[in-house]
Amino acid sequence: MNMSTDGEKAVLRILGRGFERSGMLAVSSVPEIDGPGSWWGGPLNVEQLAVGSVALVSSALNSLSNGQFTPAISSSQVAAAFGSSGYLRINDEKTKGFAEHSGFFRTSDGWIRTHANYPHHEHRLLQSLGVNSGAGLGEALGQMSSEQAQELIVAAGGVAAAVQTRQQWLESMQGQAAQQGDWAQFSLRPADAVRTWQYNPSSSRPLSGLRVLDLTRVIAGPTATRTLAALGAHVLRVDAPQLPELQAQHVDTGFGKRSTLLDLSSSEGSERMAQLLQGADVLITGYRQGALARFGLSAQNLAEKYPELIIAELDAWGYDGPWVDRRGFDSIVQAACGISDVYQTKDGKPGALPVQALDHATGYGLAAAIIAMVQARSEHRGVGSVRFSLARTAAALFEFGAPTLPAQPLDAPRMGHMESPYGKLDYALTPFMVDGGILDYAAAPPAYGQDEPFWL
Repeated sequence: MNMSTDGEKAVLRILGRGFERSGMLAVSSVPEIDGPGSWWGGPLNVEQLAVGSVALVSSALNSLSNGQFTPAISSSQVAAAFGSSGYLRINDEKTKGFAEHSGFFRTSDGWIRTHANYPHHEHRLLQSLGVNSGAGLGEALGQMSSEQAQELIVAAGGVAAAVQTRQQWLESMQGQAAQQGDWAQFSLRPADAVRTWQYNPSSSRPLSGLRVLDLTRVIAGPTATRTLAALGAHVLRVDAPQLPELQAQHVDTGFGKRSTLLDLSSSEGSERMAQLLQGADVLITGYRQGALARFGLSAQNLAEKYPELIIAELDAWGYDGPWVDRRGFDSIVQAACGISDVYQTKDGKPGALPVQALDHATGYGLAAAIIAMVQARSEHRGVGSVRFSLARTAAALFEFGAPTLPAQPLDAPRMGHMESPYGKLDYALTPFMVDGGILDYAAAPPAYGQDEPFWL
């Protein structure tokens, strides 16, 4: 079935506005959707955010290929892709979700949400409160106000946010800053590229040969590059050796990529990064503001030094306002922006979206934006940059409002099976339907950090 006319207009108005206004992509319609338009239920229309962001990828591919490659979209596969970690099995074992010290905790005046999945964030969280256990953490937080605990944890380099209502967020300076601009915020500079990747209609995957340098972590950025890799791009993910990625997270989002480690603070690492950038078509970064600038990798410096490089950025809170350099994750943004309050349970405890939709929608939006910028560069219309933030994606979700269609059951998603360096993998296939079948990923995730930092 197709999305309702009102739903299609909402997708184009809310998600497609930045693409249209920049002249980057003319999004006249949403591709055909196989399956129901509503399935999760709940107070916000997460389905339209999910389907709309995936649909933009299909629209961008249609434009790039001049209509030769236009995948349809499966509702069941969209739902599975947005909950991909829940479907992943490694040697028949389900992967672990949030860590012990990640979650909602009562404070003296409300609730706070913490994020401690990474060991260094867990250490900073516990250290900031002078405790060393989960029981001690709950007791310490219960003696503070939500804002006091939030600022204490953040000052120590931890990650947390007070649970707020939507109105409280919109009345704050950081909330007002995060609302500004389109969902996808583009800028263009003159295009006089000599070495330019071109779409090859004879390739089985439309982005075959496109070189994408991936400096992102967790879910949003890696989802974007997992999507680009599934479409044929040569993706090289770079991580810092001192801050390894969680294994399950790497496996979930690592399909079809290569993985290497570089210490950018060393002269050798800095030189190697410069060589990688020289050969890259696209760079996507997902670190908080200023984190890469100290290595000379600010967007402005990169655009000046590598004029042919397409640059995509994402962060948690946006690019202006008092929280511009603050750490954040999907769950933390949900707490601060009012989503956790809207999804509170009957007993008054804050809740969460059925999937980490801010991350995944941002990831598919990034993939669509990169494809659109690749086309603009190949046509010499300009070399593009784009910015996304999780907080702006939260604003888009609220713009969609409540679901207008009744929730319906989904078909079971199509699953893939591969051998990998981690053993046997069972996973949900991509959300794209091509020639009557579901597009699979091109290769299994590689052994983490074991690839050489070179383009093949």
